[in-house]
Amino acid sequence: MRKSFYHFMLKFRNEKGKDDLSLFANNMYLDHGFPKNISDYHEISTYLEFNGHYINSMTIFDKAWEIYENEQG
Repeated sequence: MRKSFYHFMLKFRNEKGKDDLSLFANNMYLDHGFPKNISDYHEISTYLEFNGHYINSMTIFDKAWEIYENEQG
């Protein structure tokens, strides 16, 4: 069964993480409104564009999505 993007990204959480992926995962975890059960690129992208004040650039989301797609198959 395919994991949601949110649940996939939890593995990148790291309290001391300073890289973009860890920072994104940490902030996404703290975002209680993040769509946790969604696996659709456009829905998540739209959410982040309007609510992802913690993401400096959508490039990090695209990078994370590419990793997600490659690992989820």
